[in-house]
Amino acid sequence: MTECQSEPPVGCTARRLWLRKVVGIAIIGLSDPSAAEEPSPSTLPPQPGDQLTVSGERSLIPADVMLNAPPLLVYPRDPLSGVVRDGSRLNQILLIKLDIKTLDDTTRVRAAEGIVAYSGICTHAACAVSEWKGETRHLLCPCHNSEYDVSGHANVVAGPAPRPLPALPLSIAGQYLIVQGAFTAKVGLKKL
Repeated sequence: MTECQSEPPVGCTARRLWLRKVVGIAIIGLSDPSAAEEPSPSTLPPQPGDQLTVSGERSLIPADVMLNAPPLLVYPRDPLSGVVRDGSRLNQILLIKLDIKTLDDTTRVRAAEGIVAYSGICTHAACAVSEWKGETRHLLCPCHNSEYDVSGHANVVAGPAPRPLPALPLSIAGQYLIVQGAFTAKVGLKKL
């Protein structure tokens, strides 16, 4: 028998009271939503009205995205605060400019002057989609060779990816490329 199982000495009673307080504080902290920290603005997903940036210093204009060139890896940027939303890899965006006549109807609606934006995170294993096949206008994930058709809603044309890359609707306001709305689907892995 341990010393706290029979008549509890003073030390055991004090330990039990201390333990109850710690557990109580932990439960209150977990159940109180105000106790949770607010997410950092740099980790928030793209917000409507965000501009796009490569370096964080300058927002992109349509002329920065060249026709049929490899995609630009960009991040959303709050134009009011200047905060670049690069605190989460889920905010990696690939910008590609294509001839608007080559875009399917769904893709054309989300494009701005032929510029389309897709998540840079593969829907198979959440690897970075980092390769470009210019002759077919397909994005390629080098981890498991998932291939996406950017002119056709980023549909999967090869590999194990279970769904298209989420698209990010764009518009042009003033001279800048602007995020028009949220990604069309969950970015990265889609857990069942």
